[in-house]
Amino acid sequence: MSIQDPLPGRTLRDLADSLGARLVGDGSFRVRQVVHPSAAQAESDLALAIEPSAYAALAKTAAGAAIVTEKPAPSEEPPAGPPNYLVVQRPRYALALLLDLFDKPLHAPDGIHPTAVIDPSAQVAEFCSVGAFVYIGPRAVVGAQTVLMPHVTIGADARIGQNCRLHSGARIGERVVLGDRVILQHNASIGADGFSYATPEAGSIDTVRATGRVEAQNTRIVRINSVGTVILEDDVEVGANAAIDRGTLGVTTVRRGTKIDNLVQIGHNTTIGENCLIAGLVGISGSCRIGDRVVLAGQAGVADHITIGDDAIALAGSGIARDVAPRSVVVGSPAMPKNETFEQIAYVKRLKRMFRDLMNLTQRVDRIEKAHGEREGSET
Repeated sequence: MSIQDPLPGRTLRDLADSLGARLVGDGSFRVRQVVHPSAAQAESDLALAIEPSAYAALAKTAAGAAIVTEKPAPSEEPPAGPPNYLVVQRPRYALALLLDLFDKPLHAPDGIHPTAVIDPSAQVAEFCSVGAFVYIGPRAVVGAQTVLMPHVTIGADARIGQNCRLHSGARIGERVVLGDRVILQHNASIGADGFSYATPEAGSIDTVRATGRVEAQNTRIVRINSVGTVILEDDVEVGANAAIDRGTLGVTTVRRGTKIDNLVQIGHNTTIGENCLIAGLVGISGSCRIGDRVVLAGQAGVADHITIGDDAIALAGSGIARDVAPRSVVVGSPAMPKNETFEQIAYVKRLKRMFRDLMNLTQRVDRIEKAHGEREGSET
């Protein structure tokens, strides 16, 4: 149902029950849409004021109801503006629940579009939506109520679970497996070959690893084919233009509930645990082991064959070149525990003062030595 459409029976009391919120005012008040306080145009609007700037705008809003957080909201008196409001404890979690209630579903027609190309041996379950110019390869299986938007490609022997949503341009390679409720944003690539090559003789990378110097040239580079696959478990989400490479021999795995942002690269043979958050522009090399509930902030980079323990957090821009212990917080390049990195930054900021003090001390010593030399000369 569209965010602009009325919700029959969706009153403030209904919303309070759904969000676990505290209700102040008229519980029978009906809500038509959710807006920023300054964008409200009708009394039936619900003003979202979970941030300080939005909360301040409530005084002039046209909305007849608002959602606020416990912390900025007065404990008893309603805020200036709407007479009715909901108070939530976890604003972003409440926002997720609220926008799910007011979701704008994809414009996906029922059934299979006449321009779709589906191999006769493929199986497409009932109640699926298959958009224009979709390709489904031999022996592929698509689960019930899955939506394939235009120009989605599904390779041979791939298996797509139930209630999945694959946006336009998503590419699913051969033998790839997606669980239930998987969401792929536009142009996500799942199951491309891994970046895996070899040289007939020792090349530049081999000699650098052995001696630290470039002592050979890569005169010929031979590809190592990727004959494995990728498995995305239930409730995984992958952002636009992200790429997850298939395993060389085995499986590249992303376990249930993990959320991957736009422009993320995950290398071959890597395993990522449950309920991880991987932000935009993160790069994970091949054969890594990422634990459960790990957070990798934007532009973090992980070298190959690295293990990151459960519940670890890498802050933005971290360059991870060695294993990270569970529940650690690392930052910097090379990444180190947060306290160590900030301590080093503090020392670097002191270098200018230390250099100035050293120069002053050097000048004092020079003056003392000069005066001492002149005194010794006069005595002789």
